[in-house]
Amino acid sequence: MRLIKNMIKIFLTLIVLGIFFTLWANQKIENATEDYVTSTINKLPKEKVGLVLGTSKTLKNGNKNLYFSYRIDAAVELYKSGKISYIIVSGDNSTKNYNEPEDMQNELIARGIPKTKIFLDFAGLRTLDSVVRAKEIFGQDSYIIISQRFHNERAVFIAQKKGIKAYGYNAKDVNKQAGFKTNLREYFARTKVFWDLFFGVDPKFGGSKVVIPH
Repeated sequence: MRLIKNMIKIFLTLIVLGIFFTLWANQKIENATEDYVTSTINKLPKEKVGLVLGTSKTLKNGNKNLYFSYRIDAAVELYKSGKISYIIVSGDNSTKNYNEPEDMQNELIARGIPKTKIFLDFAGLRTLDSVVRAKEIFGQDSYIIISQRFHNERAVFIAQKKGIKAYGYNAKDVNKQAGFKTNLREYFARTKVFWDLFFGVDPKFGGSKVVIPH
């Protein structure tokens, strides 16, 4: 009985520590990126490249994924404002019938962005992969990340820790009800950032260097 009580105490202690660490991780990332993430284009510096973080074009039920649509809107706004000259679309292409970068490219072209201004990163399986590969594969030491605010904060934080000068341009967010699961997952994704940094996790795939013109 005493052993069981001790095990319960240890279990509850671990839960409490986990909650505190999760809260700390979220606050740490928000504080570190506060001055680098914005919804106002005029507050951003002019950069050569904008990095759009991938997500699926449609939801599992077949409906339009607003996270995707709003990121495309933000990328188009940023390009047409003259803040960026090129766009990297980085996402998952792990199966033959699922291609986030190509979907993003097609939408951008349909919105008037020249194909020659778009570069595809098919190995952006995770946010960390997309952020690091923009530097290691596409040769960019500074750029603007395009996603929703919660995602931008994490991505910019990763970039900072990888020696990249990154800014975040916030796409419109979805309503709280529709985005509840995504925002809940984000809390735990932020704790994993510190795990990845501590263990020096690298992108899953490398590849040949891609030169983006001046």
